[in-house]
Amino acid sequence: MHISKFIDHHYRHFNAAAMRDAAIGYKAHIDGGGKMLVTLAGAMSSAELGLSLAEMIRRGQVHAISCTGANLEEDVFNLVAHNHYVRVPNYRDLTPEDEQKLLDKHLNRVTDTCIPEEEAIRRIEKAVLEEWTQADKEGKSYFPHEFMYKILLSGKLKQHYQIDPKDSWLLAAAEKNLPMVVPGWEDSTLGNIFTGHVIAGDIKNVHTVRTGIEYMKSFAEWYMSAAKTNSTVGFFQIGGGIAGDFPICVVPMLHQDLGYTEVPLWGYFCQISDSTTSFGSYSGAVPNEKITWGKLGVDTPKFIVESDASIVAPLMFAYILGW
Repeated sequence: MHISKFIDHHYRHFNAAAMRDAAIGYKAHIDGGGKMLVTLAGAMSSAELGLSLAEMIRRGQVHAISCTGANLEEDVFNLVAHNHYVRVPNYRDLTPEDEQKLLDKHLNRVTDTCIPEEEAIRRIEKAVLEEWTQADKEGKSYFPHEFMYKILLSGKLKQHYQIDPKDSWLLAAAEKNLPMVVPGWEDSTLGNIFTGHVIAGDIKNVHTVRTGIEYMKSFAEWYMSAAKTNSTVGFFQIGGGIAGDFPICVVPMLHQDLGYTEVPLWGYFCQISDSTTSFGSYSGAVPNEKITWGKLGVDTPKFIVESDASIVAPLMFAYILGW
């Protein structure tokens, strides 16, 4: 049985039904001429979401990405160092001493998955440092994702690929030159490394990597253009945090701070999260709260799937793709 048919038959109630409804709504939004922003929080790249997200990008089901710096870099880490990753299925039983042993082996743990520092992080550092220093010497500046696009499209990492490149969502995005924002890039591993090279004097201009306000400006321009040529832009949020908080604010900014009255609200909203609704929790807030902030409308299709995104997102993508 196809995955989509399995979901239609079995996913009838509770979070299962919410997931199916959200997937149907996603398809309806795209079929109606809308575009879709996907936001990636947590460690979805280390969870290898590229296995399904890359195909979503290639099939034109994703039109822009907002992700944390960690998700930006960890997809590439996995691309070039997958064979050196170490899975720790009993991670809940690790003692502090066990964790120290992983550190001594230069294995950085993300839940049950250890990223190998030398094979992944340092290999990418060498490649990206070449691009940073070249741009710095030429007095040019690029966004974090643009540097990664340049590296991937140059082919300089091909000899190191350890997975099928069709399973890298960032490579798929680079090949389509997909619009992207990476808010808070500074707190990522490569953001820390860039800062270190600025402090050491290897890079003279801190603005060689563009971030923050420039990202918001460029995203606002993309949103206005996308909203002009299509019915609306949808918002598909995986997890919480800055990856979602940053881009969703573009609509109230355009309305309230710039006075643009013709810009539509987000036309679809879905969040996959296991964050508990509580006092002041933005990640756990129900979608209706966003109406009060001028982000969603009364009639905006709204969905929240309270579950593990590493389980739900691939199933939803499979449904949308008709697998």
